[in-house]
Amino acid sequence: MNKFGILSFLTFSASVLFFFAFRGPNANLSLGILVFGALSLLGILFAILSKRWVTGIIGGLLNGLILVFTYLLLLAKGIGG
Repeated sequence: MNKFGILSFLTFSASVLFFFAFRGPNANLSLGILVFGALSLLGILFAILSKRWVTGIIGGLLNGLILVFTYLLLLAKGIGG
């Protein structure tokens, strides 16, 4: 595993840790969308730059999952007002 693969997994881990620190009834959705979107796009970029296929695929899928979650948060913010 090279450094970009490790960075891809670290961005996923940072997203999960931010989620557990971020949740609650008074959570700021705009901040969450911004942080999750930035971390997931950065993680996907690191997965693409990784030279290993396995690391790139797993890192891309994990960060893609965070990107889907970010899209659902954006959709919830639009519906909720």
